[in-house]
Amino acid sequence: MSPGVDALLEQARAGVRRLTPHQTVEAVRTGALLVDTRTDAQRREQGDLPGAIVIDRTVLEWRLDPASAWRIPEATGYDQRIVVVCRQGYSSSLAVASLRALGLHRATDMIGGVQAWREAGLPMSDRPADIRP
Repeated sequence: MSPGVDALLEQARAGVRRLTPHQTVEAVRTGALLVDTRTDAQRREQGDLPGAIVIDRTVLEWRLDPASAWRIPEATGYDQRIVVVCRQGYSSSLAVASLRALGLHRATDMIGGVQAWREAGLPMSDRPADIRP
């Protein structure tokens, strides 16, 4: 019998220091890569995050693995600090578990996702999103 998605989420978050929205701002200020995995519809509804690179969840590992032929230029090493953001902070935790399994041991996510960012009163971007195919 399956332990269920809640157990999977708990396992994914074990040992990961997740960040609040304000801690995420500070992490990005000091060089962390902010990666937004929300869908186009979610981004239209909630807005875009300043400084975020938008990467579809289906190709996230290929774009962020420094050894991948399909990586983005910003994917420079396995020691890179990466903060993954989704709508509410659930799928980002599962994505981080996958990135950590690849060796990106400093990958983390933001507690509460973009919903928490907005509730914290943090600014949204007024520029076009940096979407990476």
